[in-house]
Amino acid sequence: MKDIKFNFEDLKVYQKSLDFIDFTYKTCNTFPKDEAYRLTSQFIRASTSIALNIAEGAGDTNAQFNRYLQIAIGSVKECVVCSTIAQRQKYITNELDLEIRGKLEELSKMITSLQKYLKNNNTNSTN
Repeated sequence: MKDIKFNFEDLKVYQKSLDFIDFTYKTCNTFPKDEAYRLTSQFIRASTSIALNIAEGAGDTNAQFNRYLQIAIGSVKECVVCSTIAQRQKYITNELDLEIRGKLEELSKMITSLQKYLKNNNTNSTN
């Protein structure tokens, strides 16, 4: 049976977002069980939203893809808040909060770079 692959799966930012989802699940598994339907759920949904929006926007027009990437940036920010809350509630250490923030900063920069590429590609195609 042959492998079926979609173009967006080759995007490094998409692959990084999947890595972050894995990391988020691992982190949230250490949270208290009574957080399952509160912070844990929100953190996992926000991290998943990053990958989902990258995938959903890919292959559409550059303007539409940029819109989805902007939503993904919003989800990155949501994850920052979730990490901050987890650290303040002592569910994670300061060091883990910094590690999460580092991963989110990298994702944010990658998404922003892709947005700039799309914008430049739009500009160049109209000239």
